[in-house]
Amino acid sequence: MDLSAINPILLLASLMVAATPIILAAVGELVVERAGVLNLGVEGMMITGAVCGFIVAVNTGSPLLGFIGAAIGGAVLSMLFGFLTQFLLSNQVATGLALTLFGLGLSALMGQSYIGIKAPEFPDWHIPVLGDIPVIGPIVFQHDPMVYVGLAIVVAVWAFLKFSRAGLILRAVGENHEAAHALGYHVIRVRMLAIMFGGACAGLGGAYLSLVRVPQWTEGMTAGAGWIALAIVVFASWKPMRLLLGAYLFGGVTVLQLNLQAAGMAIPVEYLSMSPYLATIAVLVIMRAGRAPGSLGQSFHASR
Repeated sequence: MDLSAINPILLLASLMVAATPIILAAVGELVVERAGVLNLGVEGMMITGAVCGFIVAVNTGSPLLGFIGAAIGGAVLSMLFGFLTQFLLSNQVATGLALTLFGLGLSALMGQSYIGIKAPEFPDWHIPVLGDIPVIGPIVFQHDPMVYVGLAIVVAVWAFLKFSRAGLILRAVGENHEAAHALGYHVIRVRMLAIMFGGACAGLGGAYLSLVRVPQWTEGMTAGAGWIALAIVVFASWKPMRLLLGAYLFGGVTVLQLNLQAAGMAIPVEYLSMSPYLATIAVLVIMRAGRAPGSLGQSFHASR
């Protein structure tokens, strides 16, 4: 085993890239759950966003349009979940699981004719001056735009929930939807908007995998990323900034195990591949999650 082959600067830079799809999916789900809705269909929305974004990018030659298409695809699928759970009052857990299975099947069907095709290139940004700073520059300031978009969304969600009136209403709906309804707030409208935002973010996370990290379409390429995003929301105690820590932990372990494989570490590849998921489980067991929103997973009956 040759550990000298592992470049620590490249390792840390790769960590940010590996964490980005998890950040995008998790921050969307965080908003959904703060509104009192439990959507377990993140994996399905991510894989749908991955195939929609890939199809749009390949046919238009524009990765930017691909990401927009992915956000729309994820949002449309999330609206199906929203309609079933908020209007027809179906069970949120069962509907979310069904959404994941539906998304996996739909994406496999849509992507059949795109297997083996390379996505159009999505260039990195080399931020002037900052990108030339030794050590820090290559780690932080030489990534593709979606890395920074993901971070910007996290900061925006934090500010929205903490300082805006709309964020206060969303949190009120998530804590006690009956009280929020009594105060005159439209609970279903707030929840549907949160669900659409969560779907769009999950779609962006999926498209990041198919347009940047791979970049090509393969069936099931999310490989459990949606479930990791769900776990990280709980780990973060439904707080946006803490969510970054969980995503970077998962991304760091993912990149490290790939580097250890390349260095020829004398551990079976299967065990190394399991390590990011085992690390996530270990952290969830060790760290005690904060209190969940009071109305999480509860359906709202407008007739009350």
